[in-house]
Amino acid sequence: MRYDLDDLRLFLDIVTEGSITAGARRMHLSLPSASARVRSLEHQAGVELLIRGRRGVRPTPAGTTLARHAREVIAQTVRLESAVAGYTRSPAAPLTLLSGGSAMHRLVPRALVSFLRAHPDVDVTVSESRTPQTVRKLADGEADLGVVVDDEARDSGLETEPLGDDSLVVIGQAGGVLAGRTALTYREAAEHPLVGLDADSSLGRWIEKHLGPHAPVARYRTSVAHLNVLVALAAAGVGLAVVPRRAIDPSQPLDVCELQDPWARRQHLLAWGVKNGPSSPAVQALAEHLRRAALSEDGWKRPGVGGDRGGSCGGGEGWPMSSTGAGG
Repeated sequence: MRYDLDDLRLFLDIVTEGSITAGARRMHLSLPSASARVRSLEHQAGVELLIRGRRGVRPTPAGTTLARHAREVIAQTVRLESAVAGYTRSPAAPLTLLSGGSAMHRLVPRALVSFLRAHPDVDVTVSESRTPQTVRKLADGEADLGVVVDDEARDSGLETEPLGDDSLVVIGQAGGVLAGRTALTYREAAEHPLVGLDADSSLGRWIEKHLGPHAPVARYRTSVAHLNVLVALAAAGVGLAVVPRRAIDPSQPLDVCELQDPWARRQHLLAWGVKNGPSSPAVQALAEHLRRAALSEDGWKRPGVGGDRGGSCGGGEGWPMSSTGAGG
């Protein structure tokens, strides 16, 4: 037995409206044509499907069963058509976005959510990449956009623009050794037990590079792979930690202190890949979503701590929590 999908849709409209006339109107059919289709459907089923009365129609038990299964069939058909349509389009090559670890916590995911919702026909390949590798791939035309750290991309020759603050701070247990401090250097922080990210992480390499051969000898109680774990350890009083501002959870009681070392002042840049001709509208749109995400992050900063050197230590309220991943 074969059922016509339009007949099933018509039957569902009639059942929903309680009227053959109203159902026909929804399907843009004449009343005689709709009535003929219903009779054909009943003939195929071998049973009456509608009880006709003065005030309209209602389904028989068989009609109720048919309506239930018809809804499932039509819903499955819609899903099938949607799935196949994804292959019938000729999508352009996916955009490629590269980003350092700390931006992968909230900035990039937030931009991706809004961009992918707004552009359902555009795909994006996202990879975590340290700034030197990102710069190289952008210069070679292997990526469309990158989120990089200003200090390492300053002389790259790429087109860049400021995107957001990525400065480092020192965090510790609320009421602990940072209490009452306004700011401190890494050397001062290293006088206390520390917890840090793995040496191979972006942030770990950044700190090691800028400390140089005369770095103070620090006692690292442990090293972990993820920023959120690092923040949790510092909040629990295991040791002090150096983290990007955006790694701080507003719900955790923390002392947050400005890191005075010049290398702690970092900024994210949006860098453009070297392509032949102007960037595509899709690349321009993705860049705009990254800008908006960065601006929304700026709204989380507390007055007096966001970008001014010498901010005071204090609680972490007002800053959002990062997700997993190595910072920097």
